[in-house]
Amino acid sequence: MKPVLEHLPLEAGESFVVKHFDYQYYPTPWHFHPEYELVLVTESTGRRFIGDEISDFGPGDLVFLGPSLPHLYRNDPAYYSNQCNQRAKSIVVHFLESSFGESFLALQEAQKISSLFGNSVRGLEITGETNTIINKKMHALCELSGFSRWLLLVEILHVLSESKDLKFISRTHVQGRNETESDRMNKVFEFIMKNFNRDITVEEVARHVNLAENSFSRYFSKRTRKTFIAFVNEVRLNYACKLLRENQVNISEICFQSGFNNLSNFNRQFKCLYKISPMTYRKQYTI
Repeated sequence: MKPVLEHLPLEAGESFVVKHFDYQYYPTPWHFHPEYELVLVTESTGRRFIGDEISDFGPGDLVFLGPSLPHLYRNDPAYYSNQCNQRAKSIVVHFLESSFGESFLALQEAQKISSLFGNSVRGLEITGETNTIINKKMHALCELSGFSRWLLLVEILHVLSESKDLKFISRTHVQGRNETESDRMNKVFEFIMKNFNRDITVEEVARHVNLAENSFSRYFSKRTRKTFIAFVNEVRLNYACKLLRENQVNISEICFQSGFNNLSNFNRQFKCLYKISPMTYRKQYTI
């Protein structure tokens, strides 16, 4: 699939878009768009890539993304099997500042919403009680139309602008560039996700996207704010966390299943990223 600057078309009489998607797996590749976006995962699990951050997602995962912030939701491998009977569902809201009129953000009453928009350039994860409140309101958005739906969106943004249950997702401000670069980055991500549990080299992936090794290293780090090896290790560690939470396989086996070929290096990398050991991490999820 060729990635594009994603655009969800407006229906007649709409100033913003609300969609309830139902897929076998989320099909949209690494992409970006000029609209602000609210994404509520209602079914499915996997990994999300937002700006320079990699993390798990599952039902109830809720984020607010600013314009041109690149992102990708990739489901767990089971969802890509023809025998899979699970579904990947989400509610997505796309809107522009112009959806509220020319001078809305200049109003004194809208200053906190204006600040919310400014913070969204790094992506905001919505947790706690605010997650519960917005979850219900986003389901309600799907049932409304016209002015009532617009008012509810303003109410959602007001709740978010007052909330303390928001945290930045991306460590830095990352912006999408153009369709050609999205195409290349999607090929890189696809390659990594299919091969991270074996040895892969910069030379190999550079050849995969028709770049010289040095050119690829500069290209990748400029767009993700990470070296290729650091990014791959983070994907591996994220996968290891999933195994530690859900699987009773011993830590040594998890190390090798995740693509590390050295247990001491695995433990060192894990502690560097998460500030605790794999064993301590597992104990947090053991009843």
